[in-house]
Amino acid sequence: MELLKAIQERRSIRKYKGDAVPDEILTEILEAARRSPSWANTQVWRFIVVKDRRIKEGLLDCLGPTNPARSAIVEAPVVICVAAKRGVSGCHKGTPATDKGDWFMFDAGIAMEHIVLAAWSYGLGTVHVGSFDAKKAEAVLKIPEGYSITEMTPLGYFDEVPRETPRKPLAELVFLNAFGEPYLK
Repeated sequence: MELLKAIQERRSIRKYKGDAVPDEILTEILEAARRSPSWANTQVWRFIVVKDRRIKEGLLDCLGPTNPARSAIVEAPVVICVAAKRGVSGCHKGTPATDKGDWFMFDAGIAMEHIVLAAWSYGLGTVHVGSFDAKKAEAVLKIPEGYSITEMTPLGYFDEVPRETPRKPLAELVFLNAFGEPYLK
C-alpha cells in the first residue's frame, strides 16, 4: 500500500477478529518500527509483543473502566507495547539538551506511528492506547528500572472500518512564516 494512502485511510480499530497474525508480517511491522528515526540515533525504544492471554488480561487491569480500548486489549491476537529508556534521547550526559526535556516520548511515539501505519498497510488494525496505569503495566511486563512504558496498541484483523472522524481544515492548522499568518488564501 502506498504510504500516503495508508496515512489517509488508517483508522483506530477497537474490535478484532481472533485470527492470528502471521509472524512474518508481525516481523515486518516491527522492522518498520526499528527503522524509525530517533534523537542522535539513540534508538531508546523497546517493543514487547504480547500474545499470552493472561498477560493481556494483566494489561487490561491497567486500563480505566471507561477506556474504549478495554475489550480490544484482550480480543486482539497481539498487543504491542513500547517502552523507552529515559535520560538518553534528547540528553547530554543524562541532562536534557533542550527546553523540551527528555525526548524518549517523542522517539517512542514516532516508532509507534511506524507500527500502526505498517500494520494498516497489511490490512491490520491498531489503536493508540496511552491512558493506563503505567507503573502497573511496567510491573506486568517486567520493564526494568530506567525505562518507561509509553504506549500500547492492540493489533489484528478487523471486519469494519470506522468512518473517518472530522479533521480541522489546513487553513486553521498551517501558517506561513509566522504563527497566524495564512498559509492558504
